[in-house]
Amino acid sequence: MEHFSDPQAVARYAEGPPRFVPGYHHLHRMAAILMAERAPANGRVLVLGAGGGLELKAFAEAQPQWTFLGVDPAPAMLQLAEATLGEHAARATLLEGYIDDAPAGPFDAAACLLTLHFMSREERRRTAAEIRRRLKPGAPLVVAHSSFPQAKGERDRWLSRYAAFAAASGVEPDKAQAAREAVASTIDLLDPRDDEAVLREAGFSGVSLFFAAFTWRGWVAYA
Repeated sequence: MEHFSDPQAVARYAEGPPRFVPGYHHLHRMAAILMAERAPANGRVLVLGAGGGLELKAFAEAQPQWTFLGVDPAPAMLQLAEATLGEHAARATLLEGYIDDAPAGPFDAAACLLTLHFMSREERRRTAAEIRRRLKPGAPLVVAHSSFPQAKGERDRWLSRYAAFAAASGVEPDKAQAAREAVASTIDLLDPRDDEAVLREAGFSGVSLFFAAFTWRGWVAYA
């Protein structure tokens, strides 16, 4: 995650996710819809891994009365989030830190997008449990991150598809390959079945897959 403190990488951040995550902007739209199924019109929403502000902006545009707490450990990414929010910035409190630094809430909904895959399995479970502890009973959590089959042979095939999608989306082939190697060597990847189990172990119910695109999966679950 060191590149999140690199000024040049931060400045280019908005260009990256759509080139690596199929349907990236639609993912934000779906997440907002799923949270709005249970969150009230004036809901308070917790967004973990909010640096960059792209999902915060999408949620703010979708729900003009929602307010947000955005949490992220990278100060430069939080500064970018504030700039990205623009006219919506007054509706968001941005907090440098991790889930343990977030107030108790309770919140009406939560989202954690493209973040949990940076954590070990146990840290994912603990983080999800801490999110749940901050939600109202029955409130939705929407998560999405890198998650694909990890069996021998399958893992390499999906990693190659990850790189191929990036290259097809305009990433230079050598940089797409470098990204593949970085994901393979530095991220604690899980099989989708294990990712679902993490949410259940954290105390969530009604875990349901809503997004699947190449090496990415998304679930909605309820506190």
